[in-house]
Amino acid sequence: MSTRFDILNTPIAGLRLLQRKPIGDSRGYLERLFCAKELQSLIPGKNIMQVNHTLTENAGMVRGLHFQHPPYAETKFVSCLRGEVFDVAVDLRHDSPTFLHWHAERLSEENHKTLVIPEGFSHGFQTLTDDCEMLYFHTATYQASAEGGLNVQDPKLAIAWPLPVLGLSSRDAAHPFLNSDFTGVTL
Repeated sequence: MSTRFDILNTPIAGLRLLQRKPIGDSRGYLERLFCAKELQSLIPGKNIMQVNHTLTENAGMVRGLHFQHPPYAETKFVSCLRGEVFDVAVDLRHDSPTFLHWHAERLSEENHKTLVIPEGFSHGFQTLTDDCEMLYFHTATYQASAEGGLNVQDPKLAIAWPLPVLGLSSRDAAHPFLNSDFTGVTL
């Protein structure tokens, strides 16, 4: 069977990268962003429940680092359809050997990559170009009461944002820095 994706590992167990394989000709291309049959191994027993689209107009803007507490934890498939972003996932799994480690991928319209962020991770991104459009597939619907967040400038995380951090929402800027009381997420 021909597949439209290569599923690649990252340095953090469970965090995966999809290399999408567009099929093109002189008119352009057709690209599969999700296929339940081909990608079920990444979300066993789950379905895509919500799809979100964002537009961020200026380079340097940061959104995140967001997550949902169980039982509303979600897996996200994150793609950049226009522009380029520095997409970050932070491991919040309490029992993980990579607890509070982060990994980033550059996602762009040119490289056709999707970051698959499992339950127990926070997610955020920085735009590297103007007019970035992102598309997210979620395995759970958003629950405001279950929302959590990390401060993108937390020195404990030491995320190496490529550009100066700009444009944080008041909600994202208000996330406190981590302290010893934070023990992560138990799934």
